[in-house]
Formats: sequence, C-alpha cells, structure tokens
Amino acid sequence: MSDTIDPKLSSTINDLGEGRASGVRMKDGVVSFVLEVGGLDVPTRDALAERIKRAVLLSPEINDVRIAMTAEKTTGPLILAVGSGKGGVGKSTLATNLAVALHRMGKRVGMVDADIYGPSLPRLLASEGVKPQADGKTLIPVPNEHGIPMLSMGHLAKPGQAIAWRGPMAGNALGQLIDADWRGIDLLVVDLPPGTGDVQLTMIQRYKPVGAIVISTPQDLALIDAARAVSFFDQAKVPVIGMVENMSGYVCPHCGEVSDPFGAGGAEAAAAQMGLAFIGRVPLDIGIRIASDAGAPPATGDGANAQPFLAIAERVARWLDNRASAGSPIG
Repeated sequence: MSDTIDPKLSSTINDLGEGRASGVRMKDGVVSFVLEVGGLDVPTRDALAERIKRAVLLSPEINDVRIAMTAEKTTGPLILAVGSGKGGVGKSTLATNLAVALHRMGKRVGMVDADIYGPSLPRLLASEGVKPQADGKTLIPVPNEHGIPMLSMGHLAKPGQAIAWRGPMAGNALGQLIDADWRGIDLLVVDLPPGTGDVQLTMIQRYKPVGAIVISTPQDLALIDAARAVSFFDQAKVPVIGMVENMSGYVCPHCGEVSDPFGAGGAEAAAAQMGLAFIGRVPLDIGIRIASDAGAPPATGDGANAQPFLAIAERVARWLDNRASAGSPIG
C-alpha cells in the first residue's frame, strides 16, 4: 500500500499536538508524522508525543505510530507579533508603518502577513502580483521599494481568490512563510489575523514571539476584544510591549476642529487598567488611508502623518534593545 494522507487523521493529530504536527502519513497500518518541539523541555515534548500516540492507537486500523521530533531552532530573526482582538482597527496599516519606521532606524526588518484569509500587506507595501521565488522548498521573501522583505498568502493566491482552509492547513501555510529564507533579517514583524484562533495559536506555539503589540480603536467594543487579545498573549507567556490607539481623533480639514467619532483615550485607559504600557496613538486621517492604499506607507516620509508611527517605533525599539527587562515601563 502506498503512502496516504488522511485529512481527518491529520486534523486530529494536529489538534492533539497543539498545532505542532505536520506531514501525517499512513502506510500498512503505521502512522508517521513530524512533531515540532522547539521551545519545549524534554519531559514536556515526551509527554506530548506519548499523548498523541496513545490517542491514535485507539483506532483499530492503526498498528504503530512513529514520530520524528524536529530539533529546536537556535537561529533566525526575533519575531514581533502585532495583533488585535477584532478586525477593522487598522492593525495591518500599523504593522506596516511600524516595520518601515524600524527599518529607518537601522533595524534589519522583514514582514510576514499571517492573515491567511485576508492578506493585505502586498497592497500596503506595493508588491501585489509579485510571486516569491523558492530555493527548493524554502520560500525567498519578496522585495519592495521600501526595503522590507516580506511574504504573504496574497503573493501565493490568485487575486481575489477566497482561501477556504481549515486550521491545520492555514497553520502549515503560515509555517512556510515564517520558515522562509530570512537571511540578513534580525526582526520579523508578523501581522496576525484578528482574534485568537488557530493561526494565532500556531504562531505562538511554534515560533514564540519575543513580544507583542495590541492595536485597538478607542471605542468600548474594540477595547473589550483588545483585552481578550492581551489575555491570549499573557496565557501564552508572550510579553505585551504595549497598546496602540488607532483612529484617535479627527481634525477637520476645513475648520481645524478636533472631533472623536470613536471616542477618546479608551485604549490608554484600558492599558493603564491592565498594567500595560501605552505606546502611542494614531489619528483618523484620510491622508494615512490614501497613502496606504497607494502602497506608500506614511512612515516612509517626514510629514505629520509619519510622526505617530515614528514615535511608536522609537518606543518599541527601546523595548527590544532592553528586552532582558521586558515588562518594565518604556515611557
């Protein structure tokens, strides 16, 4: 009997393996797969493998289970996760401008668009329609005029194509993006999808970010979900660098009056309540929207719309440079 891939079995093993299993095969009653054990101590990885093995052997058609454990990764760029509790709060725009600003400060930055189902970074970094090259099975990041090598499902899927994948498939796709050839990159900014689902879990479990930033608008509904995102990172023991308030205030271009259609100061107050640093606010400005849609992130310039992103990047860079004391106030 030739090797087969049983989607149901693969999904079950992936769930039991907390998103760490891949390459499930079954031949002549023997199941084999790879288990990513990076970041786990020996007792924990052995217990995880034994738990999967016992569960799989409950199926009468399976006689044996063979597990190949991968070695821990000791090299590669630091990972900075940018997340939010819900969509529509400007997370991808913030992540992109943060990466650009950090690059301008001398950081060697790359980006991964982990929003498998709704990738937007190709538009934001003006690389739509560009297909990544590969060295064997390893993807090579797509360059762009802003100096931020990047990868996104938007580079691999056809324009407008709906990606209808279950959690394990999406997790494996994310793994391909993060395990790409990031030589020359010290910091990988990962734009997570909104919420706390399978893709986020896979990202945290396999790749352990050095820190995370949570984005919210000032309104109460967004803040409720942002608090869930903070709790998610806390439970995963990923330090939350701080919160950013987006769409914070609107200056009328005609009269100069400032209004707050989404409220004011909500994210800053929520950060204080949760004991987190508040690392900046970005106004609701049509100039940011126009520049972003055109693939020209405001942080590439020195105008008024660049300043909030540059200030946030300075605080993040300070935290990264002193990450041994992560969790301390960063001002």
